[in-house]
Amino acid sequence: MIDILKNRRTIRKYTNQKIEQELLNEVLEAGVRASTTGNMQVYSVVVTRDEAMKEKLSPCHFNQPMVKQAPVTLTFCADFNRFNLWCQQRNAEPGYDNFISFVTAAIDALLVAQNVCVAAEAKGLGICYLGTTTYLANQIIEVLELPKGVVPITTVTLGYPDEQPNQVERLPLEAVVHYETYSDYSPDDINRLYADKESLEVNKAFVAENNKETLAQVFTDVRYKKADNEHFSKMLLEVLKSQGFL
Repeated sequence: MIDILKNRRTIRKYTNQKIEQELLNEVLEAGVRASTTGNMQVYSVVVTRDEAMKEKLSPCHFNQPMVKQAPVTLTFCADFNRFNLWCQQRNAEPGYDNFISFVTAAIDALLVAQNVCVAAEAKGLGICYLGTTTYLANQIIEVLELPKGVVPITTVTLGYPDEQPNQVERLPLEAVVHYETYSDYSPDDINRLYADKESLEVNKAFVAENNKETLAQVFTDVRYKKADNEHFSKMLLEVLKSQGFL
């Protein structure tokens, strides 16, 4: 299992082979064995197979082709709706209309998503994590008909790989692991820890293609701009309010 994790790749192209329901159930069953706060399981997974539904869902992810090409798209949601209903039907008054409850459910959903990804890859399937889910959460809520108390957190496309891409780089372990207390980074530390990443030809080309001086500028000025972050932050806060978490 460790080798599967260390050798994993993001798969964006899939064959036409369908995923049998039995295999999908096996992967999902492994997923729901993930750790969960208080054993509440405050998450839900929406499975999208139908082509018409994929067409509706695709714009919510900026029309990335994986959404329509993959045989299965999974939307992992923070979900207190089900738990609230259970409480109400058992003469218990739920108090989960707050931000901490959203965070609790979001963590639960992400843990399940990661379990599903590992289980899928162990069965020879490929996955692609879509970080676009929270950007247009309001549209996904409409497409998937999510009730109050449910917020989409992340999306994973699933299918049999039709490519074998190179692994993308990762920072060295010392860049992300701290022992006992957090050790802040000196300028020399930053230079050393990011040296390999910045020296890769693919990243140098990335800088040149975007007419920037540094790789960091590609992130701050092109990919994840302040104005965009503020815009989508405002939208997500509005979603949390409308869905009953604020």
